[in-house]
Amino acid sequence: MYRLLITTSQLQAFKQSGQNLVVLDCSSDLMKPETADSMFESERIAGALQAHLDRNLSAHHDADAVNGGRHPLPAREKVAAWLGSQGIGNDTQVVVYDRQAGNYCGRLWWMLKWLGHDAVAVLDGGLQGWKAAGGAVASGPAQAAGAAVNFAVKAPLRQLVMIDSVVEQLGRPTQTVVDARGAPRYRGEVEPLDPIAGHIPGALNRPFTDNFTPEGFFKSPEVLKAEWDKVLAGRSASTVVHHCGSGVSAVPNLIAMELAGHGPTALYAGSWSEWSRTPGLPCAQG
Repeated sequence: MYRLLITTSQLQAFKQSGQNLVVLDCSSDLMKPETADSMFESERIAGALQAHLDRNLSAHHDADAVNGGRHPLPAREKVAAWLGSQGIGNDTQVVVYDRQAGNYCGRLWWMLKWLGHDAVAVLDGGLQGWKAAGGAVASGPAQAAGAAVNFAVKAPLRQLVMIDSVVEQLGRPTQTVVDARGAPRYRGEVEPLDPIAGHIPGALNRPFTDNFTPEGFFKSPEVLKAEWDKVLAGRSASTVVHHCGSGVSAVPNLIAMELAGHGPTALYAGSWSEWSRTPGLPCAQG
């Protein structure tokens, strides 16, 4: 079972083993979400299905949304029904990838953990790494998913933190908020997507892109540990709550901390897009 990362060679071997496997392409673009389908149809890992950020991994109506923000999580039962429709059961090894250095596929990795499914891994290096290793690719419309199966929701394996909890713990040593957005957005110098620029008061900044090599692979556990130790500066990793703009690009930070040897940390999925739209909450700049 692969629970965190899987290499291209490991995935190639697993595909050839004939074991129960589903590979999902999560490629997207926050600024141009309509391009997700064209990316998938132009090139993908052979046999991969598509997981669309807006259609499949976000709630469409307030009544179905677990949290606020631009990409609210759907109810766990809704996600489970979609997974089952894709032929994904509780005994399926799932591998997720994208072509944006892990920015989007981590969302589905985390959601599966949230549903109690441990057998899910991110393909290190994404589509580019797969192609560089000679992995087979395909294009055109998606193939049909496997026969629908039942996906049973189990106890969460990762912690979801809601906005009320973040507010209640704000400024206390029991909570360390880490913001995964780029430094200019964190400082409030630019804000292309949300109504207010800035960050949650007291939040630390660790852009999710800092976890990767120039080639799009996660840095080594040793390098990640040294870098995260510097970010935390003595704070306990167990107090960390990750967020970003809408709960998507924060997940690479969560994965990187686990690669660095820390236990699972929490995700505030509503993130800045929920925080900045909630009247009365403090916002910091600089």
